[in-house]
Amino acid sequence: MKIGVLKEIKESEYRVAAVPSAVSELVRHGHEVYVEKDAGAGSGYTDADYAAAGAKAAMAAEDIWKQADLIYKVKEIFPEEYPYLREDMIVFTYIHSNAHKDQTEALMASKCTSIAYEDISDDRGEWPLLSPMSELAGKGGFLAALNFSQTIHGGKGKLLANVCGAAAPVVTIIGCGHSGLGACELAASFGNRVNVLDINYNAMLAAKEIMPNNVEFLFSNRENLLRCLKESDVVINCILWPKTRKDHLIYREDLKLMKPGAMIVDVACDDEGAVETCRSTSHKDPVYYEEGIMHYCVDNIPSAFAQTASVTLSNATLPFTLAIADKGVKQALKDDKHLRRGLTTYEGKLTLLETAEKLNLPFTSPEDIVKEF
Repeated sequence: MKIGVLKEIKESEYRVAAVPSAVSELVRHGHEVYVEKDAGAGSGYTDADYAAAGAKAAMAAEDIWKQADLIYKVKEIFPEEYPYLREDMIVFTYIHSNAHKDQTEALMASKCTSIAYEDISDDRGEWPLLSPMSELAGKGGFLAALNFSQTIHGGKGKLLANVCGAAAPVVTIIGCGHSGLGACELAASFGNRVNVLDINYNAMLAAKEIMPNNVEFLFSNRENLLRCLKESDVVINCILWPKTRKDHLIYREDLKLMKPGAMIVDVACDDEGAVETCRSTSHKDPVYYEEGIMHYCVDNIPSAFAQTASVTLSNATLPFTLAIADKGVKQALKDDKHLRRGLTTYEGKLTLLETAEKLNLPFTSPEDIVKEF
C-alpha cells in the first residue's frame, strides 16, 4: 500500500503521524511510504532521517495526496485539503467529526473511508489512541497553569508549589482518567493541595494507592464541585463531555464563586462542554477571560511537546496502520471490532453514531457495513 505522511497545517501543530522508526516498520512490511518535505521538522526529524528509514522523503503535499492510498495524519482534514479527498482513499487521523460538520460532509461527499483515532476502543472500554495524548495533555495542562499563573503572563503571581512560609495552592482536577492523573502527578509532586473529582470509585481507589497524601479524592457531585471551585487557585477539567449533552459541570454563573486570580484549564476542550465558558484556543493565543477568570483552552496541548507526542502517538497508531495496510481496509475492519468503532465514513455513509446524533445526519452502522464485505 502507498502510505502518505503529511506535514500538519493546523495552527501551532508540530506533531507528525509517523516517526522514522514507524516508517521503517511499514517499509519492512513491503509498503511504500511518502513523507512530505519537513513533515517531521517540528518534532526534530529531518527529511534525511525519513529517507534513511526507507521513505520517499521531501515530497510535495499535492503529490502525496494524489498518489497515496492511505493518508496517515495527526489532525483533522482542513477545507483546503477537501478537494484531494477521493473515493479510493483511506484517511486515518484524529477527525473529531462531531465538531466539524463541514469536514464530515466533505468526507461523506468524497466517499472515502475515514477512521478516527479518538473513537477506536479496546477490550477495557478505553480509548488507546487517545490515552498517550491524554497523559501529555494533562501534564501539559498543569505546566500551562504554572506558566500563566506568573505575574509576567497576566496571572496572580502565585507559584503552584509548596513554598516555605506561604500557604500551599489548591489545584482541583476533574476526572481521574489518563489526563487527570497526568495533571495530578505533577500538581502533587510540586506540593500543591490537590483535589481529584470523579464518579468512578474504583478508579479513584486505584489512583489513591499511587498518589501522595496531599491528594484528596472526592466523589464528583454538585456540592463537592462548588466547594472546590471556591477554594481552588486552578481548576483543570479532564472530562470528555458527551457529544449530545447540553448541560455542563461548570456554568458561567459558577465562575463568580471562584477566587480573584483563579484559573481554569480545560484539557478536554469541548467547546461549551463540561465548562460552559470553554472555547478552543491555540498556542499562539492561548488564554482569555470570562467573568474575571483566566481560561486556558488550547485544543492541541501535546503539540507543545511535539517529539514526545509524536513518538507515543506513532507507537499507538502503528499496529492499526499495519493492519490496514497489510490486510486491506475491508479485512482489517472485519477482523477488528475496535477498529470498526473508529470508522467514521464509508462510501458516503456516516458510521459514527454520536456524530450522526449531534449533527442530525443519517447513520449507518459499521456492523452493517462489514456484512457487505
